Amino acid sequence: MSYHLDTPVLTTDRLILRAPQAEDADAFISFYATERAQFTGGPMTERQAWNFFGTEIGHWMMHGFGMFAVTEKGDDTAIGIVGHWYPRTWPEKEVGWVLFDAEHEGKGIALEAARACINHAWTVLKWETIVSYIATGNTSSIALAERLGATLDPMAAQPKPDSPCLVYRHKKGMA
Repeated sequence: MSYHLDTPVLTTDRLILRAPQAEDADAFISFYATERAQFTGGPMTERQAWNFFGTEIGHWMMHGFGMFAVTEKGDDTAIGIVGHWYPRTWPEKEVGWVLFDAEHEGKGIALEAARACINHAWTVLKWETIVSYIATGNTSSIALAERLGATLDPMAAQPKPDSPCLVYRHKKGMA
């Protein structure tokens, strides 16, 4: 027996953001095996990445929102995950982004997908606040947060106090 959630699908000019599916696991696991994953918890073993992929899907079950698999229109291959994230111990709800390979960076894909997710969080999910937790040194993500209109909030509570990160706060109407 298979269980499927009724997850929304977000559409932008170039992208479709949909629920993660079993077919996306290989791309996810491959990304998390590389040094490119250093700012998002990696590199990981295959087992760790598989468990984390399951967490992504389970997040939808527990919260009714989560990270979307990002695909380009006309091609259902997942090229990243972008979306809503709120683990049990985190102080605030986050919009985060990951593109699986460098080939898709620098094309505005993460910007377009993150903008759609931020707008969805404000208008549909009715979030009161949105942050993006970014590892120190992740200059690409810092630049993206700033392009989205987010500003550094040094007074914000940390999601992992033992390993602090930068907290960028999004303002309504700025995505």
